[in-house]
Amino acid sequence: MATTSEDTTSEDNVGGAGRTSDRLSAATRSIAINGNRIESRELFAAEREIIIAHGEDTYRLRLTSQNKLILTK
Repeated sequence: MATTSEDTTSEDNVGGAGRTSDRLSAATRSIAINGNRIESRELFAAEREIIIAHGEDTYRLRLTSQNKLILTK
């Protein structure tokens, strides 16, 4: 099992003031990876949105109130 680091820089308050990154410096945490599988509950343990850097593009992966995932560019 391998681990990777993930910056936690935003809250469920998408694009608005009061984001965690506005109040605190970015934190580093470890995420367990089993083969090519990452449990979503580990990704969203502290936040309801994560930012994914893919090359020069940035994507947002959000967890909705209905426990669904939305990926936007």
